[in-house]
Amino acid sequence: MEIRPIRSEADYQAVLKEISALVDLDPALESPEGERLDVLATLAEAYEAKHFPIDLPDPIEAIKFRMEQGGLTIADMQAYLGNRNRVYEVLNRKRPLSLAMIRRLHDGLHIPAEVLIRS
Repeated sequence: MEIRPIRSEADYQAVLKEISALVDLDPALESPEGERLDVLATLAEAYEAKHFPIDLPDPIEAIKFRMEQGGLTIADMQAYLGNRNRVYEVLNRKRPLSLAMIRRLHDGLHIPAEVLIRS
């Protein structure tokens, strides 16, 4: 099993092509093909993390996304952010998130804390 580092876009495309072919085979995890797929996927993930980093979302946009995703209303958000006025102030960026709000949003809505603490 000769596997080389991904050093260029051409190497990356070749690895993606091979990953796609291996996925189509649906190999068992312990088979040589399954192990090769695991190693290639790990290499591709490392290359992508280095060359195509994804920024964390804006905290307020993350909250609005979770509200939309869960069908949550302003009234639902009062449990996490406080009274109705405070919810509007936070969502309109007139009031910053407090540590207590961040904890409640993280615990209750499972929004990652690292997203919520961004400025």
